[in-house]
Amino acid sequence: MANHQSAHKRIRANATKRLRNRYQLRTCRTAMKQLKQSKDRQAAVVLFKSVSAMLDKLAMKHIIHKNKAAHNKATLAKYLNNL
Repeated sequence: MANHQSAHKRIRANATKRLRNRYQLRTCRTAMKQLKQSKDRQAAVVLFKSVSAMLDKLAMKHIIHKNKAAHNKATLAKYLNNL
């Protein structure tokens, strides 16, 4: 158990950051699923731009690994090119 004021503050800050990271990750996953279910190419292109930006931000903030972000973007781009 934390005994110092700074340790209590760190616990609170970590809980807040964890919730924010989970929200951002879930939002990105939902957008990826919407892109995979999309049948309209022009709507998918617009969605792909926003999803790739989300993935880049997640990788930049170390929420996901940069290689995972690159892999997801490549997979989505391949899907988009086959539409």
